[in-house]
Amino acid sequence: MPVITLTTDFGLSDHFVGTMKGVIAGIAPKSTVIDICHLVTPHNIAEGAFVLSQAYRYFPKGTIHVAVVDPGVGTQRRPILAQANGQYFIGPDNGIFSFLEKVKVRAIENTRYFLPAQSSTFHGRDIFAPSAAHLAAGQKPKSFGPLINDPVTIDLFPKQLTRKKWTGLVLKVDHFGNLITNLPATLGRVKQLTIADRTLTETAATYQQMSDTTPTLIAGSSGYFEVSVRQGSAQAALGCGAGTPLELTLW
Repeated sequence: MPVITLTTDFGLSDHFVGTMKGVIAGIAPKSTVIDICHLVTPHNIAEGAFVLSQAYRYFPKGTIHVAVVDPGVGTQRRPILAQANGQYFIGPDNGIFSFLEKVKVRAIENTRYFLPAQSSTFHGRDIFAPSAAHLAAGQKPKSFGPLINDPVTIDLFPKQLTRKKWTGLVLKVDHFGNLITNLPATLGRVKQLTIADRTLTETAATYQQMSDTTPTLIAGSSGYFEVSVRQGSAQAALGCGAGTPLELTLW
């Protein structure tokens, strides 16, 4: 049985995640279910995409990733099954899989893989979890529905203004209050970063090198620049969060 992962904005205080696991257990009881994250900022599709993009590559071929950050639940937006890098991705067609390259996408239309009754507010339980479980149990991707060539995408990438200037945004605030940007740490040597009406010039290679209270730019493990405060919160220091625009100037 393949691994099934779950990434959602459902939080940990309600029954939603446990219910999805119960649906999977009833259909594919031998599958291994792994939680990636359930604390994505509610309704933040870009953040959900980033979280999954950081994790999926460390899972084995054949893994099925269920991602549910779905402010459009119950509308005409399609449920989809994407295939890329030898893995599968199931969720709403709202851009949450925009990070995938060389992707094959199907609209999930075969209702035999849904629960018998579907609510208009919990497709994680009624559509996505059972579809993932049926796929894990051996159903072929083509049986879920037709290929589509127009999946929804969102722009997760920075823009180059000049040879030395880039604009981007904060993709996520992590548990420590670090502001993870969409600016690749390979862009070059940083002169300054403008964010939340502040101009930052401090850079560091490790957290220990930072000044105690100065927001500082560091190349994070994600491969992107992060704004951090040593043993503190850059989010609190700057008063900003996911979606905050920024501008990077290189030497």
